[in-house]
Amino acid sequence: MVANIVIGIVVLLHVYFLVLEMFLWDKPTGLRVFKQTKEQASATKILAANQGLYNGFLAAGLIWGLALGNNGTDVKVFFLSCIFIAGLYGGATASRRIIAIQAAPAAIGLILVLLNL
Repeated sequence: MVANIVIGIVVLLHVYFLVLEMFLWDKPTGLRVFKQTKEQASATKILAANQGLYNGFLAAGLIWGLALGNNGTDVKVFFLSCIFIAGLYGGATASRRIIAIQAAPAAIGLILVLLNL
């Protein structure tokens, strides 16, 4: 139960990332969140939309795992692991904040799933 609540939070975060990256990237909210100029955002808008789509797929995978109930453990572990690794990579290559925002919640969820909590 606790793991599923944390997974729900991770889902909401990734849906938020999808919206930011696909629809708000070059809008005031996106510019503020990603600390970019309008010019930088315009130059990277297509890449950001692609990244947002991937975040949507990660959220969908976790929703699938939740929908499977007790049979969804492997699905949850897979998608949480993907998110954790992507968060570590993003933290190492783009911004340290990604570790706290993306990798840490996924790690907590993964630990809770593995502990069957």
